[in-house]
Amino acid sequence: MTQAAQNEAQVLVPLTTPEEVDQFLTEYPLAAVFKAGTCHKTMQGFGVLETFLQRHDLPVGFIRVVDWRPASNHVAQRTGIIHHSPQLILFQDGQPQFEVNNWDITPQALGPVFEARVPVREGVASVATDDNVEPYRRLMRAFLDGQLSDWAFQDQYVNMFRDDASLRSQREFELLSRLFGDPDAYHGGLHQLGAPQGRGDLKTRVQELLTELG
Repeated sequence: MTQAAQNEAQVLVPLTTPEEVDQFLTEYPLAAVFKAGTCHKTMQGFGVLETFLQRHDLPVGFIRVVDWRPASNHVAQRTGIIHHSPQLILFQDGQPQFEVNNWDITPQALGPVFEARVPVREGVASVATDDNVEPYRRLMRAFLDGQLSDWAFQDQYVNMFRDDASLRSQREFELLSRLFGDPDAYHGGLHQLGAPQGRGDLKTRVQELLTELG
C-alpha cells in the first residue's frame, strides 16, 4: 500500500496524551477532535459523524475520555471549552471554530458546518470504526438457544447498549437500536420498557437482527 493510500485510509487518529493532541493539531491545519464518552451517546454521535467523514476530507483525532483523561483535559484547557462526552470540536490552525455535544451531534447540526468549512472528497471514504458486535451476537444466540427468558434478555441487552461507547457506524447504531429503542428513555427502570414482546415476536426480530449483523 502506498503512503498516499495509507494517509487516505487513516481517517481516525487516537490521541492518548496532551503531546499527541498538540502534534495532531499542528500537523493538520483543518481537523476535528472527537471525545468518546462511556455510553451509547458516543456510539450514536460517532455514527452521525461517520456519515460526513465518508464524503468530506477531515482528519479526526479521537480521545477515549476514561482511558486518556489527560488528553481530554488538555483539550479543555487549550480551548477553554467545557468538557462534554461525546463532544466534537472543529479546529482551524489549532484554534477551535465549532463545538457540539451529546445528543446535539446531529446531521442538522453538522451539515452546515461541513458544507461551509470542510472539503468534499472525490470519492467515498471507508471509516474505520470499532465494529465489534460479537457481545451482542453472543447474547442474542443465548436467548435464541433458550438460555435467557424474554425479560432477562431485554434487561441484559438494554444495559449493554446503554453502556456501549464504541465508535460505531450509523448503520450499526440503527441496527442495534432496533430491538428496544433508546435506552436513555428508561431511567425509571426496566419495567418502563413494557413487555419484551410489545413490538412483535421477539425471537423472530432477534433472529432477523442477528442475520443482518452477519
